[in-house]
Amino acid sequence: MTHNHMSEGPKIALFEPDIPQNTAAIIRTCACLGAKLEIIEPCGFLLSDTRLKRVVMDYKNEKDIKFYKSADEFFKYKENQRIILMTTKASISYTKFKFDKNDTILFGRESAGVPENVHKLIKNRLKIPMKNHKRSLNISSSVAIILAESLKQNDLI
Repeated sequence: MTHNHMSEGPKIALFEPDIPQNTAAIIRTCACLGAKLEIIEPCGFLLSDTRLKRVVMDYKNEKDIKFYKSADEFFKYKENQRIILMTTKASISYTKFKFDKNDTILFGRESAGVPENVHKLIKNRLKIPMKNHKRSLNISSSVAIILAESLKQNDLI
């Protein structure tokens, strides 16, 4: 069963985000590119945080953000939908992957990624290849890269 009340297009999901400025930048990116944002709680900050408000400015629209009270609730809701996990532990580059129009692209916590049990639940795990043995980009940069690629592949931008 699919849930048609969400608009067509990719969804960005954040697993228990813990840095308000990053979440704010991602809210803004999703708003500008027309993607839905989903947040798996608990967050490491309050949505009333001034650091979040400063970056979000007038881009935050509550109706474009779906909150899940837990990872269990998220996975139950997504039961018959494809989830892509972006992780530095993946072996496949996002450039070698065909995104579908309605994928949910999951990003882990800035401090810890996603737990091992979440890794095991998701078949499609991708990475952004790094030069010079660097570990990772800022999550908001990663979201922008992956969202743009998904939208481009599906002729949505």
